[in-house]
Amino acid sequence: MTADKTYGRAADGTPIDDAFINRLADEAERGYRPGQLKNKPRGPGRPPLGDLAKPVGSVRLDPALREQAVARAADEGVSVSEIVRRALRAYLRSA
Repeated sequence: MTADKTYGRAADGTPIDDAFINRLADEAERGYRPGQLKNKPRGPGRPPLGDLAKPVGSVRLDPALREQAVARAADEGVSVSEIVRRALRAYLRSA
């Protein structure tokens, strides 16, 4: 007899297997009351940039410019994306 495949563990240590995923899917399909999930703590991942969803864009940087942006971001304790946003805002204000 083979063990069911697991995909990791939930925060409480419960193995995440097909049965666990099916239970979560069944719960989601039954639906949630309005606001039931609103005050749940966020999991890992990027925090939102405000109340509205933000579109994602790509910017190509030459290696030297990227290195400068990474260094500046590290010095200021922010992400490279934040450095790019700041630079773009400053540029647009100056136009």
